[in-house]
Amino acid sequence: MRPQRSLVLGANGFIGTTLCKTLHKNGETFRAFDCRPPRAEIDIDGLDWFEGNFFNEDQLLQALIGCDAVYHLISTTIPATSNRDPMADCKANVLGSLKLLELAQQVGIRKIVFVSSGGTVYGIPKSIPIPETAPTDPLCAYGISKLSIEKYLYLYHFIHGLEYCVLRVSNPYGVYQAMDGDQGVVGVFLGKALSGRPIDVWGDGVVVRDYIFANDVVAAMLKAMHYKGKYRIFNVGSGEGRSLKQVLATIEHVLETVVEVQYSSERAYDVPVSVLDISRATTYLGWQPKVSFEEGVKQVADYYMNRVEGKKSD
Repeated sequence: MRPQRSLVLGANGFIGTTLCKTLHKNGETFRAFDCRPPRAEIDIDGLDWFEGNFFNEDQLLQALIGCDAVYHLISTTIPATSNRDPMADCKANVLGSLKLLELAQQVGIRKIVFVSSGGTVYGIPKSIPIPETAPTDPLCAYGISKLSIEKYLYLYHFIHGLEYCVLRVSNPYGVYQAMDGDQGVVGVFLGKALSGRPIDVWGDGVVVRDYIFANDVVAAMLKAMHYKGKYRIFNVGSGEGRSLKQVLATIEHVLETVVEVQYSSERAYDVPVSVLDISRATTYLGWQPKVSFEEGVKQVADYYMNRVEGKKSD
């Protein structure tokens, strides 16, 4: 019997890159799919890379054929922009994922691990930390799309027997995260701090979030792929909350510098506190985060600084 072959959808993202490198290190057979060629950091000889459009049925089908399982990390929007055009968000993410499920059951995919959003699907929490059983009342189209995909996964499990696991990831960050994008507090803040630019903070900086290192997210994904128990939805976070001011303080400590901060009006969809209860994942997946926040920030900062120095020497 041949080993399981997995398909990584969204392989060029910072979590996707971390996943690909981890699968390769573990000697697992996998295929990668993204709309662009592999980024330089995915330095894997003989990588089975499919460059294609997630919304192109033929391209997605060709990537799926011969695979047994899927890691679904593709999302075309972010919380900050999704409310501007909810119809586009739904069309891109929900309908795209629904087509994936149709094709998956046609070609015999056995399991899908889907990266959902623990930071948005719950909305304003009724209690902290937030368990998987908490009400789901998203305040942004991004969270609604993620939740809709979760529901369709359940439907295809019920109708077709497709196995799945949903990981409601809190606020991930990692070494391959863009430092000039619109999402990812740690990456964006570090990028501006290292370039001497002021850091923009929405609100007064007391909003609390649960930050989780990408390597820990990937470890949970691997556990979820091989999990065969009764639960299908797991929170994946650090289980600890940090305010934006605390994030800034950690960055200043790691960089040994003082950063300039510009505060502006808070955003309507930003809930005051979001910290996940990760006890289900700890108990049933046998997973727990290993990288402390300060150590994670240090790794990201070192990566960025090495990359900048490398560009200077070119």
